Amino acid sequence: MVIELTREQARRIAVRAQLLDARRPTDLVDTVRQLTFVQLEPTAAVAPTADLVLRSRLGNTYEPTDLTTALEVENTLFELALLVRPMDDLPLFRAQMAGPPQYEKTARWLDDNEEFRQDILDRLEVEGALIAKQIPDTSIVPWPSSGWNNNRNVMMMLECLMMRGDVAVAGREGRDRVWDLAERVYHADTRVVPLDEALAIRAARRLCAQGLVPGKTPDLPVETTRVGTAGVAATIEGVKGAYRLDPAYLEGGFEGRTVLLSPFDGLIRDRKRMAELFEFDYALEMYKPAAQRRWGYYALPVLHGDRLVGKVDATADRTRGELVVHAVHEDGPGFPRSEVDAELASLAEWLGVDLVRP
Repeated sequence: MVIELTREQARRIAVRAQLLDARRPTDLVDTVRQLTFVQLEPTAAVAPTADLVLRSRLGNTYEPTDLTTALEVENTLFELALLVRPMDDLPLFRAQMAGPPQYEKTARWLDDNEEFRQDILDRLEVEGALIAKQIPDTSIVPWPSSGWNNNRNVMMMLECLMMRGDVAVAGREGRDRVWDLAERVYHADTRVVPLDEALAIRAARRLCAQGLVPGKTPDLPVETTRVGTAGVAATIEGVKGAYRLDPAYLEGGFEGRTVLLSPFDGLIRDRKRMAELFEFDYALEMYKPAAQRRWGYYALPVLHGDRLVGKVDATADRTRGELVVHAVHEDGPGFPRSEVDAELASLAEWLGVDLVRP
């Protein structure tokens, strides 16, 4: 059986799945659980990515300190590879952590530096939580890279140990991660879901978070969007190729709202799907020279109902206490200017700054 959808139905399913319709969630952990993860991307032209993503769902009742409290005090969320996940998902990663490293060169490097690995674990055991620069580099073989990670041996070992489940992020000091033994961060929770079962559950969770996913999709960085055989087959009118659909979204109505999205938002992370469903032209341009940018350094996509209708080029100047709107790009007639103005005013209020319009 193949479900046939119109583009409008597909868009509305995608928006509902990402908690961006009018029925706002009210609980932080439940929100992260539905999204499966929230990315800790450090760019903060307006606000850090995680905060923008969570504020766009929870509204102005969300405070960045809520996320810190959930991670560091309540331990209802945990950080793994710069992604925040619900703590009750940890058993879904345990079996993979216990397996061999994904890459052969990583396995060789760990074998060559067994004493270095043990030095770090012993130091954390005795001294407690530390940031990377407080840990001596006793490596025998340097990390094999000529790029950004060249000779960042302590950090690379910590990240390897995190993926093995030996250490975990206990908190932050500014932008520095604070590391501790995993058993102290995870409170000795050793439940393990067998690997095949865990991978199937995670695929189903990814599909639930997206609503529908192309059957053939590249393995995106940060977190895959592939869902295998989860859900049911679907086609979308005017879109080539098959999709996988979470059938739970076939029921229920739709009421939209207007919201400004992070450039890293889950609704648009798969740019190919974004173009197919929303017929929206967008790219993050902060890595381009200023003269080559069409929409701005950190343009925020505008979601109105089930359509992506424009971009807002804005920057938060915290020194001056201002949210400066450089430009508003309208993608066609009927742009909801009053709703966008109201959302900008709400965003400025949440940031605690004045709104400066173009």
